[in-house]
Amino acid sequence: MKKALYLLMIVVLMVTAAAGCGSNNQANNETNQSSQNNNQTANENEKDAPPQKVELKVFMSFPRFQEQFESYFEQFKAKQLAEKNIDVSIKLEMPNSEQAEQILQTRLASNDAPDIFTLHAIADIPTFYKAGYLEDLSGQPFTDNVYESVLETVTYDGQVVALPLESLSWGYLYNKKIFNDLGITPPQTLTEMNAAIEKLNEANIDPFLLAFQESWIPQLMMALSLGGVVNSEQPDFIENMNSGQGSYADVKNVFNIIDLIMANGTDKPFEVGSAAGAADFANGKAAMWVQGPWMAESILTANPDMEIGVAPLPVSEDPAGAMINLATSTSLAVSPTSENKEVAMDLINYILDEQDSSKLFEQLKFNPVATMHNYETFPWVTEASDYVSQGKAYLDLSLPGGITDETAKLLQSYYAEDVSKEDIIKTLDKAWANAVKSNQ
Repeated sequence: MKKALYLLMIVVLMVTAAAGCGSNNQANNETNQSSQNNNQTANENEKDAPPQKVELKVFMSFPRFQEQFESYFEQFKAKQLAEKNIDVSIKLEMPNSEQAEQILQTRLASNDAPDIFTLHAIADIPTFYKAGYLEDLSGQPFTDNVYESVLETVTYDGQVVALPLESLSWGYLYNKKIFNDLGITPPQTLTEMNAAIEKLNEANIDPFLLAFQESWIPQLMMALSLGGVVNSEQPDFIENMNSGQGSYADVKNVFNIIDLIMANGTDKPFEVGSAAGAADFANGKAAMWVQGPWMAESILTANPDMEIGVAPLPVSEDPAGAMINLATSTSLAVSPTSENKEVAMDLINYILDEQDSSKLFEQLKFNPVATMHNYETFPWVTEASDYVSQGKAYLDLSLPGGITDETAKLLQSYYAEDVSKEDIIKTLDKAWANAVKSNQ
C-alpha cells in the first residue's frame, strides 16, 4: 500500500513538472514573439521616421564641370536617403580658378571651412597639412582602389589627406589636323619648333593661341618650361632654392620657349580667357595652345570633331628636354572641423564608387585613377602615355606655396612689357626665400 502511494506521488510530481515546463515554454514563446513584434515595430518606426537633414558645403575650383558634379551629387543624395534615411542638401560653391584659391584660404583662416574642398595635390597639401586643414582619410574605402602611384601623390606624413581627381600626363595641346595637313610632327627642339612656326606662318595660321585674361593660363608656360629645364639641365634646382643657394637665373633658359610663344601668338590675349580660348582653339584659330588636357571637355563642346594632340614642350636644342609632366593636380579634401564629417566621408567615397564613378570620370574626361575606372581612354591620353613610356616625362615639380601665383602675375606683366626677365628672376627668388622661411 505504501509502495503504491509512493508511486502515485511520483506520477503527480512528474505531471506537475511537465505542466510547469509547458507553461514556461509558452511564456518564453510569448516573450520572444513580443520581442519580435517590438523589433518589427521599431524598424517600421525607424523607416517611417522623418529623414535626418544634413547640409554639406562643397567648394570646388572648376566651374566648367558644374553640370556634371551637380548631377552626380543628386545621385549621392538619393543614395543617402534610400540607404541611411538622410536628406542631404549640398551647397556647391564653384568660383573660377582665378579667385578660388584666395577665397578658400580666407575661408580656412577664418574658421569658415567648407566640409569638402578642392586643392592642388603638389602645391597645396604640405602647407594645408601643416596648418591643420586636412582630415586624415587613411583607411577610407576609396584608398583600397586608387592606383598606388596615384595614392602616393596625395599622401603626406604617412597619411592619405585627399582624394585624387585629376591624374595628368600633360604637355601643350596641338591641332592634329593642321599638323597633318602641313606635314608637321611635334617639335622636340627649339630649332624644330622654329621650323614648325615658319610653316604655320606661311599657311597664314597663328602658331600659338594666347589667352592671358586669366593669369593661371600663361603660368602654364613656366610650369612646362621649368620642368623641362630642371630635369634636363639643373636637377638640383629645387634643392638649391630651398637651401638658399639657388636662383631663377640658373634656369633662365626657360625664357627661350616662352619668348618664342609670346612672339608667335594670337592678338589681344588679355581679351581671351579659358572659355573663349577653348572655343578659338577648337575652331582652328591657332595650331598650338599651352594648355592641359583638362580643357578637352570645353574644346570638344565647341567642336566635337576636333582632333586634339598632346606633346612635350621643347626647351632647348636637346630633345631630352622636351618632356611630359606627370602630376596629380586637383584633389578633394575633408575639413577636420566639419560638423557633418560622416556624411562628408560618404560623399568622398562616393566620388570613387565602384558602380558610378567610372561614368563620372569619363564624362569629365579625366584619366583613370582607380581600379573601377574601366572606360576607354582618349587619344590624347594615349599619345601622352607613349612619351611617358619612352622615358620623356618627369614628376611635377614641388614648388613652395605662392610661387605659382606670383609667376602667373609676372608672366602677364612680362607680355605687357611691364617687367623684364631680370625683374622676374629677382621677384621669384625673393618669393621663394620668403616661402621657405615661413615654413620653418
